[in-house]
Amino acid sequence: MTEVKSKKGCLKRFLPYYRPYLPTLALDLFCAVLTTVCDVVLPMIVRKITNTATEAPENLTLRLILGIAGVYVVLRIIDTCANYFMVNIGHMMGAHIEADMRRDFFAHLQDMSFSFYSNTKVGQLMSRLSKDLFDVTEFSHHGPEEILIGAVKFVASFIILLSVNVPLTVFIYIMIPVLGFFVLKIRHELESAFHSERAQIGEINAQIEDSLLGIRVVQSFANEEIEKEKFQKGNEIFLGIKRMAYRALGKLHCVIRLFDGCMYIAVVALGGIFLMNGKITPGDYTAYLLYTTVLLNTVSRLAQFTETFMQGFTGIERFYEIMDMEPEITDSPDASPIENVVGDIRFEDVSFAYGDSNGDVLSKINLHVNPGDNVALVGPSGGGKTTLSNLIPRFYDVKDGRILLDGRDIRSVTLSSLRSNIGVVQQDVYLFSGSIYENILYGKPDATYDDVIEAAKLAGAHEFISALDDGYDTYVGERGVKLSGGQKQRISIARVFLKNPPVLILDEATSALDNESERMVQHSLERLSVGRTVFTIAHRLSTIKNAKIILVLNENGIVEQGSHDELMAKKGVYYNLQMMAES
Repeated sequence: MTEVKSKKGCLKRFLPYYRPYLPTLALDLFCAVLTTVCDVVLPMIVRKITNTATEAPENLTLRLILGIAGVYVVLRIIDTCANYFMVNIGHMMGAHIEADMRRDFFAHLQDMSFSFYSNTKVGQLMSRLSKDLFDVTEFSHHGPEEILIGAVKFVASFIILLSVNVPLTVFIYIMIPVLGFFVLKIRHELESAFHSERAQIGEINAQIEDSLLGIRVVQSFANEEIEKEKFQKGNEIFLGIKRMAYRALGKLHCVIRLFDGCMYIAVVALGGIFLMNGKITPGDYTAYLLYTTVLLNTVSRLAQFTETFMQGFTGIERFYEIMDMEPEITDSPDASPIENVVGDIRFEDVSFAYGDSNGDVLSKINLHVNPGDNVALVGPSGGGKTTLSNLIPRFYDVKDGRILLDGRDIRSVTLSSLRSNIGVVQQDVYLFSGSIYENILYGKPDATYDDVIEAAKLAGAHEFISALDDGYDTYVGERGVKLSGGQKQRISIARVFLKNPPVLILDEATSALDNESERMVQHSLERLSVGRTVFTIAHRLSTIKNAKIILVLNENGIVEQGSHDELMAKKGVYYNLQMMAES
């Protein structure tokens, strides 16, 4: 059993999140103890007044009653202030812990490799970031409080009741472990239900995200009813899980109510017998009934907290399930930054295979690209063009061989410095929700406004941006939905212009555009490519005729290599591709 699967180990790992808030926690627990004082003292006050009234009525004076009432009023004021602190500051402590965990979780997600996101639904991650960690807030705040309050009430009541009547006290407290046995049995059902509930919430979130992001496709195919049916199936599964959870909760509350009845019957019957035989006084009998209420209220609170505990603990377990996943691509212990990159790139016997594939996608690739060279990668889909380019910034690591940048194995270079020297322009442009200015600035966050304008001009984007009502402050919409494909692509090119990397990867950057947009974007790419080492992946062969080196890849690796004229003269694979493109 790994540490994350061990509840004790999981809790041990969670406890350090309390460390920055130990003073608040200590004060919160002190206030929790104060809130128990009234509950513990009230039965003794009633016992005192009752016994005085029955045994020595002449001693029950107004002064005594007012004095006792005054003490209780003071205790209630203390209880009120302590409770305010617990609800206000105590909850904020839980919120701070939740925020700290969410910060660590998000930071960990930023470090995860491409392969992780290829196999993980974003909706599941959103569920863990939101619902799971919200439940941790309640758990982290109420957990220590409820445990301490329950312990204080149980121990204080036990000591006080023992001083009144030992046999009746022992009988009452023997029943508590019996209740605990049944609660533990039901807890396993709750735990299973809450785990399933969290997973299904994640599935629903993922389905909603998938459907809404693809709403244009849904509506263009008039498939709204299909999406509704798919959602309803997931919704019904969730209802079934909820049914299972509430069935377990119903059992839990039935056991507690049955236990309540047994406790009261025991106190009323046995206490009545002891009272009849003179073993206890009327005041003692009344105190027993009140302490029984205190105990039962405590048991009920702990039982209700079982639900909070299980939900919170499930959230903690799911938190560590992701935190325990190590990124596949990390800095080596001796990695150091690379500086003054000129763009000399070598592939030496490079082989690569995806983790879930049966064979190598690339095998024994050898390639030398001089600084400033423009290398074009062509060939059928699945031939490894994008895979080869993804190995350069270490989006994936090679299986065998090595890749050198300016003579250094890229695995000896820090990821941050490696990727800061590589710019990528992809076919599927991703623009963040925000303004055009913010999206361009993403290429170099410390750039000035003038730098952003200049980058946009170089990318051929300044003219259309200036024509917009809000110019550079124009909101681009979710994933840039308010802009055309050509406009989005030119903004992404401006982003790379601003970054100004010595190595550039163009991954089918114009294949999804119309002819006019392609022409404008192609001009922008040509300007962007000047003075850089460029890898261009293209299906439209007309865009790469001027490349210095053209690599033709298929399932056998690099099958042809040379300039456009050289490859056409060979009349091989490249020649056939050109003939098909022109026909």
